[in-house]
Amino acid sequence: MKDDSCPTAAAQALDTRRLRRVLRARRRHLSPSLQAAASAAVCERVAALAEFRRARRIGFYLACGGEIDPEPLRRLAQRLGKHCFLPVLHPLGHNRLYFVAWREALPLVRNRFGIPEPRLRRPAPVWSLDLILVPLVAFDARGNRLGQGGGFYDRTLEPCRRAPHRRPRLIGLAHSFQQVPGLAPAPWDVPLQGIATESAFHAAQDRCHA
Repeated sequence: MKDDSCPTAAAQALDTRRLRRVLRARRRHLSPSLQAAASAAVCERVAALAEFRRARRIGFYLACGGEIDPEPLRRLAQRLGKHCFLPVLHPLGHNRLYFVAWREALPLVRNRFGIPEPRLRRPAPVWSLDLILVPLVAFDARGNRLGQGGGFYDRTLEPCRRAPHRRPRLIGLAHSFQQVPGLAPAPWDVPLQGIATESAFHAAQDRCHA
């Protein structure tokens, strides 16, 4: 007899699309003042982490669509003499990212999605970074991340999935309302070591015992 309590792949995909739509809309409808306050609180929380203090080479991102903005943290990192990197889309459309060293004096160009990014020059191997701050749409207590759906970060960070105890450390930045009870990760999904929100830092629970 068929067990209707077990969701099909199609049902899970539908739920994932619905979750993305709802949480993206909630982010976009935050007022500028609430968005700025949440981003400042998250950046302050990350700045206190040992992972940030020890890191010399950090991957950031340029926020869009209501994402937590790591710009205050990037400015702090620059003042502390850390090397800052931003993601750049693979020019041939392979749904991968490169990380390129960037400082404010360098120009930005818009990629095929209209998102600003540095020009592709001397990309750094992902394993050469100490810490990467990762945007997300949703997360759970085990460090599972729901992204925008293109798989860019998962493909780029695949070496981290195969060797999770090596560099870089992966920390997601999110609003607290982006936490959900549980996500069903695909085999290729790369989990985070922790997620910082405006209200708490969530260290990922042991995936074997959670």
